[in-house]
Amino acid sequence: MDEEGKSVELGGEFILQPNEHFNNLSVNLSLSVVQVPTNMYNKDAAIVNGVYWSEALNKVFVDNFNRDPSLIWQYFGSAKGFFRQYPGIKWTPDEHGVLEFDCRNRKWYIQAATSPKDVVILVDVSGSMKGLRLTIARQTVSSILDTLGDDDFFNIIAYNEELHYVEPCLNGTLVQADITNKNHFRQRLDKLFAKGIGMLDMALTEAFELLSNFNQTGRGSVCSQAIMLVTDGAVKTYDAVFAMYNWPDRKVRVFPYLIGRESAFADNLKWMACANKGYFTQISTLADVQENVMEYLHVLSRPKVIDREHDMVWTEAYVDNTGALEEDEEQAEGDTTEEMMVEGARVETGGDRDDPELRKDESLQQN
Repeated sequence: MDEEGKSVELGGEFILQPNEHFNNLSVNLSLSVVQVPTNMYNKDAAIVNGVYWSEALNKVFVDNFNRDPSLIWQYFGSAKGFFRQYPGIKWTPDEHGVLEFDCRNRKWYIQAATSPKDVVILVDVSGSMKGLRLTIARQTVSSILDTLGDDDFFNIIAYNEELHYVEPCLNGTLVQADITNKNHFRQRLDKLFAKGIGMLDMALTEAFELLSNFNQTGRGSVCSQAIMLVTDGAVKTYDAVFAMYNWPDRKVRVFPYLIGRESAFADNLKWMACANKGYFTQISTLADVQENVMEYLHVLSRPKVIDREHDMVWTEAYVDNTGALEEDEEQAEGDTTEEMMVEGARVETGGDRDDPELRKDESLQQN
C-alpha cells in the first residue's frame, strides 16, 4: 500500500524470482510478506505495531531455511489477524478485489492458540429474531464452526418455547468438529426459522446438562468447555441456572453474542459473560461477524499464557503441494506442520506479542 492506501506493485528492494523449490512461484528468499484480510483495517494501530515488531522474524525465517533447505513455507499468524509468510510472494485478490484468507481460521492456528474444547452453541429462534437478525445469527454460528478443529466437540441447539437440536439424530450428545460434521450442520442452519418466545433458562439448562453428561463419558475433549449464546437479548440474568450448574467452579465459560443494534438487554448478557469467565460481543451487521467471533479465542488462550504454557504443538499432516494457501485440508499427505509460540528468545523487539504462532512446513520424501 502507498501513503494513500492504494495497492502498488511489488518492486524496488522486494524482488521476486521464480524458484523451483517453491513450485516455480516467484518468491523473495530474503524477506517475508504480510497479508491482512480485506475485512480488517490494515492501518489499525495494533496491526501496524505487530507488523513492525514481527519484522525480526525475517532473520529467523532465513536462518531456518539456510539450516534446512528442505523447508517449504514458514508462517506466522497473529491474534490481531495479520499473517506473515516466508518466502515473500505476491498476494492476488479475487475478481472482487477481496483477500478472504484469515490465518486464524486455519487448523494450525486454532490448535496452537487454544486447548481442545467441548462447545454447545445456543441459537435464539424466537419471533424477534426474524429477518436480518436470523441471517446474522446463522453467519455467526457458521463463523464459530470455522474456529473449531478436529480436537473439538460441539452441538447446536435452537430454542424458542421448545428446544430444537439442529440435527435431531444427534440429540443429547456432542460430535467431533471435523469438516464433514461442520458442513452438515451448516446445511441444517438454513432450516431454522423464527417464531414464538425465547425460553433461555430452558436452553441454558439443556446446555449445562449436555456438557456435564458428555464429559462424564470421557468421549469429549476432557478440557475446556463453553456455551456460545447467539441471541438478540435476555430479559434476566438467569443467575439461578448458573448457581445450580456452574458456580462456584465456573468450569463452563459463557460467550454471549448480542445480535442487532439494540442494546436494551446488553447488560444482562454482559453480566452472564463476566460471571462465567466468558466474553460479551455485539454483532450489528454481517460485516461484524468474523472479527467479533474471534474474540473468544483470546479468552480461551489466556490460561495457557498465564501459566506460560508455550509447548510445541504438533498437528496432523498438512500439505501445500501447489504453493497455494487454500488447500483442501482433507487431502493432506506428505508434509508435516510444526507450530510453536514465538517468545522473546526469537523476537527481541518487544511490543504486543498477543500469542502469535509460528508455523513451518517440512517436506518429507514420498515413498
